[in-house]
Amino acid sequence: MHTEFDVIVVGAGHAGCEAALASARMGMSTALLTINLDTIAQMSCNPAIGGLAKGQLVREIDALGGEMAKVTDETGIQFRMLNTKKGPAVHSPRAQADKKAYQLSMKQRVEGQKNLFLRQEVADDLIIDNNKKVAGIIGQSGLKYKARAVILTTGTFLKGLIHIGGFITSGGRIGELSSEKLSDSLRMAGFEVGRLKTGTPPRLNGRTIDYTILTPQYGDEDPRPFSFATEKIERSQVPCYITHTNPATHRIVMSNVNRAPLYTGQIRSVGPRYCPSLEDKIVRFSGKDQHQVFLEPEGLNTLEVYCNGISTSMPHDVQEEIVHSIAGLESAEIVRYGYAIEYDFVPPVQLRPSLETKPVENLFHAGQINGTSGYEEAAAQGIMAGINAALKIQGKEPFILGRSEAYIGVLIDDLVTKGAEEPYRMFTSRAEYRLLLRHDNADRRLMKYGYRYGLISEQQWRTLQEKEEAIAETLAYMDKKMIGPDSLTKILSRPDRTFDHLRAVDSWLSQKRLPKEAKEQVEIEVKYKGYIERQHSQIEKFKKMEDYKIPPGVDYQNISELRKEARQKLLQIRPVSLAQASRISGVSPADISILMIYLAGKMKKTS
Repeated sequence: MHTEFDVIVVGAGHAGCEAALASARMGMSTALLTINLDTIAQMSCNPAIGGLAKGQLVREIDALGGEMAKVTDETGIQFRMLNTKKGPAVHSPRAQADKKAYQLSMKQRVEGQKNLFLRQEVADDLIIDNNKKVAGIIGQSGLKYKARAVILTTGTFLKGLIHIGGFITSGGRIGELSSEKLSDSLRMAGFEVGRLKTGTPPRLNGRTIDYTILTPQYGDEDPRPFSFATEKIERSQVPCYITHTNPATHRIVMSNVNRAPLYTGQIRSVGPRYCPSLEDKIVRFSGKDQHQVFLEPEGLNTLEVYCNGISTSMPHDVQEEIVHSIAGLESAEIVRYGYAIEYDFVPPVQLRPSLETKPVENLFHAGQINGTSGYEEAAAQGIMAGINAALKIQGKEPFILGRSEAYIGVLIDDLVTKGAEEPYRMFTSRAEYRLLLRHDNADRRLMKYGYRYGLISEQQWRTLQEKEEAIAETLAYMDKKMIGPDSLTKILSRPDRTFDHLRAVDSWLSQKRLPKEAKEQVEIEVKYKGYIERQHSQIEKFKKMEDYKIPPGVDYQNISELRKEARQKLLQIRPVSLAQASRISGVSPADISILMIYLAGKMKKTS
């Protein structure tokens, strides 16, 4: 029986699949342990991938060699580019996926991956040696799985507790087991363990919905693929539908709020601020008389419909009243009731930027165990943890993306520097260099890393090189070619001019077969040149602080000039650079100046 591996990944959700695939593709013998093989890559909540800022994460995962974008392209049933009326910095791709097809496609990829071994097993305990290094996992079956590195991607399964009104049951998802012992093992190993909450709405039988009075929402006519490796989306698209809650809905909620677990004290943990339950929205925003509800099909071979916007843990009878009060849903049949789930997580300030934990060496965490929400945030952490676990075993430097390089860099830096008091969700506003971190240039920013670690094929790499050459050649030609007093570059920089206008007046451009994505890059680089140069200048200025490394053994307690709160925060987080230290809440600019003077003095003494 094969029980010894290089890497063990616990949990086969979106983080676990990306972590296991990356590790195995980097040559590591990898075991993927999951409570149920039938729910690998299950979409626990809405059947969609991407969205504002999340779409950028998915394209970055793809550029690094991950699978989420490819599976979305294969199984998507509606593709939309969001925010197209705004600038390119905030354009974000989103797709409805066929929920079951997505799960089966990812499962097949995991099953077929060389070096990757699947096991249906509940992880109960960590094996930790005397040097505080992880050495494996003990399963519920009693089997000991040995490994040189372990990645925990446990989702909502750590002591998961499900709430529907006064009904409470344990489970990682409704109808599934929870992991009851692993978080106790983490506490024993010296981790602080917290508690968070999330929720999901009821699902309906589409046959019982009156679509004739609802507003359809269609996908894009020419859908853009998520993956840089996908040439075209050929799948048929289906519409979603929009309806709204109304004053009658709100009266039902308010008259039953004394039965809502959120307000009876039954649920004590913090939920996601940016995706609140219906009862929370109605109580907090009492002046609003309606909230939007998106009815999203769960697949092509099912009539089940997801009600995006009415997540709730109200009792069954109240959920029935709520649904039937909404236009188009008067006769709708609920096939699954909404619920809230509380679960254990490990506050992420206990992580290094590589996602390796501080208390236990060679142990990595990714996904909701780190206090995040969302499939995309989980998958992004998963691929980074998988890469870094492999690099640690190989004795190589960790792979850490900066905030100026990727949304993934922003995500991980936020987690390890600021922690997560509530479920973390990615937004474009979190990225200070978002004009540089667009979804359309993720390949140009990150594919070099995927190629370096063996996750990007030679063919993909050659395609990117050809694209870069075409962009550079075109920009150089446009700078030199004049039409009257102006260069083509200056003409294109005007708001009312596009690349196609130039092709109409210049024979070289009209004959050059420039790929659509390369043409897009040329146009963005020209039109936003001033803004892009300004952001590059800001990055260069800040790079000095990023490059100012802090030795790992600094004794902050002995820097008496630092304020007490700053000393405590610096000790807890142990920043790797002056820039990271400056982003810690509770550390002031004055504290950074004191720290810089202290470090400069230490360097003089050792030189």
